[in-house]
Amino acid sequence: MRTQTSSAVRVGAFVSVAVALFCIQVDFFALNLAIPGISADLNVTASAAQWTLSAYMLALGCFFIVGGRLGDVFGRRRVLLTGLALFAAASVGCALAPGLGALVAARIVQGVGAALIFPVSVSVITNVFPQESRARALGAVFGVANIGTALGPFVGGGFTEGPGWRWIFWLLAPLSALSLLVAALFVPDSRDDSAPRQIDLVGCLSIVCCLAALTLAVERGSAWGWDSARTLALFGAAAAMGALFLVRERRASHPLVDLRLFRNVPFDLVTGMGAVSDMGYAVTIFVATLYLQGVRGLSALSAGTVFLAPALVVALTGPLGAWLAPRMRPTAVMALAGAVAGTGMITLSLVSAWWLFIPVFAWCGLGLGLGWTFASVATQQVVRPARAGEASGVVLTILVTMGAVALAAAASAITSLTPERSAEQAYDVILRVGGAVILLTAVAVMVVRHRLVVRGKVPPLSMRAPEMPRSGG
Repeated sequence: MRTQTSSAVRVGAFVSVAVALFCIQVDFFALNLAIPGISADLNVTASAAQWTLSAYMLALGCFFIVGGRLGDVFGRRRVLLTGLALFAAASVGCALAPGLGALVAARIVQGVGAALIFPVSVSVITNVFPQESRARALGAVFGVANIGTALGPFVGGGFTEGPGWRWIFWLLAPLSALSLLVAALFVPDSRDDSAPRQIDLVGCLSIVCCLAALTLAVERGSAWGWDSARTLALFGAAAAMGALFLVRERRASHPLVDLRLFRNVPFDLVTGMGAVSDMGYAVTIFVATLYLQGVRGLSALSAGTVFLAPALVVALTGPLGAWLAPRMRPTAVMALAGAVAGTGMITLSLVSAWWLFIPVFAWCGLGLGLGWTFASVATQQVVRPARAGEASGVVLTILVTMGAVALAAAASAITSLTPERSAEQAYDVILRVGGAVILLTAVAVMVVRHRLVVRGKVPPLSMRAPEMPRSGG
């Protein structure tokens, strides 16, 4: 449902969404550096404390698609308010958790809340802002969110070494409550008017079970063993439930995901490049954290300070993507981001001097940040606003799932490489392989696009990109 909105409504919606996404980004990137503090405070092993991250990622990845479509069908305002309420309440629960079990349970609730917030937030902006300013608004929202990415490691390291890791959640609770209040006052309702007020429950159940089994297998496969019965059973369950989901979506009268979405080749190219960028981002952050603390011997706070340089650059990629949106085709922007990210990762593996390491790390942040941020902006340009939540949920699910897969692969690779190489050499190999994969993907995207131009399917790059194209990548 599209209605004319006042400037006050647009500003209020922007503030609510930006603060909400800022909280989600701070939450994830702060807790990475807080794991040792959680382990010591709760008297558990570091492996057990890692469940605070794994459980959150499990809930987040499972409910992105469901959250996006719930907003399209039942109203984005209602789903956004529900997500914010869950996130705020769970933040308080995390801060007060007496033990690991309670903390993991609260993190699952927090992940579900974030999974409702993220795709619905994108579709709220898509539907509140007019076509001519939509890309700029989305870029600015991701710019604010990426400030959370920049501050996350610093906040996590600082609080862990200072008043304690619980203060991460005491910071998030009032901020998410503020976002909830502003959303209640200003965010208008919108939904897909063509869809009945019902949800494909079989589709929901099958995709949630598929993603839960896949994410759990990927997250714990390294610890359990990739050939263990538990890991193989989870992969088998994921494959079976994924097949059931595809069959169901083909036959359902009102599917959770319209599979015709994937017939849009520019959408596929942007999403694929975004997934590879997010994989590179997850791997680079993981490897850099291990390198700074394990090889360089930095404290959590000092490592968080080093992360400020690339993270601040990542924060700028939201507005940069918005500026590029009307000037370059989406696939070209994604390929450019891949070229920057790939060269940055390879170069990062070749340098050790601080005066060069930090700016190269920032160069990585520019390419990787632009890649995963612009994927959400660009894919909103090629779908109807009525189904914006569905498209956003699909994109975010693919990005997060593939990021988790890459993270697990990197951890396993380090384990297999370190008996024959030093830890530093293993990190370098992973960065070089990751950079090469991103570069090759960027080349493949442009090759496919060129073939589409030759066949007359999409406009050539020489033409100025329209403000908000329905297609044309």
